[in-house]
Amino acid sequence: MTPYPEEPWHLAGQMYLSLWLEPRSELPAVASGTQPVIAFGRGVVGAAWVVYEQDSVLHYNELLRAVLVRHGRRPCACITDIWVDNEASLSGGRALWGIPKEMARFDVERADVVEATASTGDRALAASRFSQSRRLPGQWPLTYKVAQRLDGRLTTSRASSKGALSFARATWTAPTHSPLHALGRRPPLLSLALRDFSLRFGG
Repeated sequence: MTPYPEEPWHLAGQMYLSLWLEPRSELPAVASGTQPVIAFGRGVVGAAWVVYEQDSVLHYNELLRAVLVRHGRRPCACITDIWVDNEASLSGGRALWGIPKEMARFDVERADVVEATASTGDRALAASRFSQSRRLPGQWPLTYKVAQRLDGRLTTSRASSKGALSFARATWTAPTHSPLHALGRRPPLLSLALRDFSLRFGG
């Protein structure tokens, strides 16, 4: 297994996030021991492109999908699908926290409009286009937990982040063969850009 940094990981960079309300029957499978948070027959699904750079312990690109779940009474995020382009990130994510990382190839163009694609082999996973609109003042802190299966048991990992937040308009497309094909069926309910964020994960 490729060597990886010990936890906690200190990361920094840019995130482009979209949220959907999906029917219960269309939610991806979550870790056993958790249950999706359901309201009026729908659950919350998020998908994000992340560029880890600056002072990050590792530099890499990431594409993920997660579901808002409940572990006991506490809401958590459960990552159901995730790809990276760094083998140390893949090994560490799996070994430390049970995050099911896979390898992919990324193309991320960042200007006034952010365009991102990811593929495995010769097959596309997803493509997105984000254009930012109104930026919110200040730095926005967020603390949450991620619930995954690790070595046959449910484990939770703490994440704390802070960054500049902007509303965005986003479009997502994914081919029918992609595990993420559901993301292209309807437009996101909300999209955000988290710029120059810092993140402490695990530990």
